[in-house]
Amino acid sequence: MKNLEQHLSEYAKYHRDQKNIYTHYIGIPLIVFSVFCLTSKPAFYISTPVFGSLPVSAAMFVWIVGNAFYIKLDVKLGVVMTLVTGAMVYLAHPIAQLSTGEWLAVSLGIFIGGWVLQFIGHHFEGKKPAFVDDIMGLAIGPLFVLAELSFELGLRKALKEDIERRAGPIK
Repeated sequence: MKNLEQHLSEYAKYHRDQKNIYTHYIGIPLIVFSVFCLTSKPAFYISTPVFGSLPVSAAMFVWIVGNAFYIKLDVKLGVVMTLVTGAMVYLAHPIAQLSTGEWLAVSLGIFIGGWVLQFIGHHFEGKKPAFVDDIMGLAIGPLFVLAELSFELGLRKALKEDIERRAGPIK
């Protein structure tokens, strides 16, 4: 299995234009949120002593499996991703409570909007999306966004340098 640097470096090779990265800052979270919206219906409820009535759906499965993968790659980024996507799952639940037509319209609208931003960014880049060559790009994209945001905050400098050595600098 590839490590964090290998995954992010491969993904970064398709994302060296700053405008493309900025579109990903919005587009990828929208896509991830829409997936949680789409997989939050149907749900059944379990009673817990800590959280009260807790909705359980395919979104919870996607959240657990996805974040286990991220934590295995990098604990710090994985924990932050778990918190961010946990909030997304929480916010997706009210959307899943809408009528079927409204739920689909909202969820698919968010999904399509996120992908439109992605393709606009790749137009700036002049390169195809990473997932075209490697389907893992779909899973790595959200972690790439989080890593790039951490770099902008001055964090994870060694990781940033390793990625830029492999993928090149951002233009």
